[in-house]
Amino acid sequence: MPITLCAQSADVSDDCVAVDHTAWSELLQQHVDAAGLVSYKGFQSDSVKLNAYLFELSRCPPAKTWSTEEQLAYWINAYNAFTVKLILDHYPLESIKDIKRGIPFINSVWDIDFFEIGGQKMDLNEIEHAILRKQFNEPRIHFAIVCASKSCPRLLNTAYTAEKLEAQLQAQAVEFINDPFKNRVQEKHLQLSPIFRWFKGDFTNGMTIQEYVLKYSKFRFDKDADVSYMDYDWSLNGN
Repeated sequence: MPITLCAQSADVSDDCVAVDHTAWSELLQQHVDAAGLVSYKGFQSDSVKLNAYLFELSRCPPAKTWSTEEQLAYWINAYNAFTVKLILDHYPLESIKDIKRGIPFINSVWDIDFFEIGGQKMDLNEIEHAILRKQFNEPRIHFAIVCASKSCPRLLNTAYTAEKLEAQLQAQAVEFINDPFKNRVQEKHLQLSPIFRWFKGDFTNGMTIQEYVLKYSKFRFDKDADVSYMDYDWSLNGN
């Protein structure tokens, strides 16, 4: 499935080449296990390396000269890396939602503008909604960005890269949809992650939600199967 760009990113300096995500891959391999459980204590011990990677993300936002795959990989990695940073800034805690408590004038934790990219203050909602969802025609981003919670998709323990992006997104979609803790598929009834309700329009462009899930499900089911939604566990996806 080709990845397409709906709108180009804002003009930025072309001084930066596409960011090398090797450092992020190394951090993920060291501190995220195969099941996606995160050692935030491990990330704390590697804070110098993490901060250096975040600095590169902040310094070199995507330019129009970057390929669509380079841009998309950048923004997925940025969302995930800055989410880890947000947790570390408030660690220890039981849920990402606990961070909002005590912060006035903020609608949600995802509205906290705690980092900069290209000299502009940003928050996680801006990456997800104003950039990833708005600029790219790619609903599989919902299986790649991870909000540090148990019901989120698994945090991949390697960085997303332009060269591997299609295979990585495909694998994440298959894994998430076939994970019985996230989605339960029966012949006549689907119990789906609330992600499919929250972002239904992203998945149902020319198809039903059942047809979208069927593309990736290993279990065949009725296209008219009833749909309900599971509860979302906001507990921290690690320790």
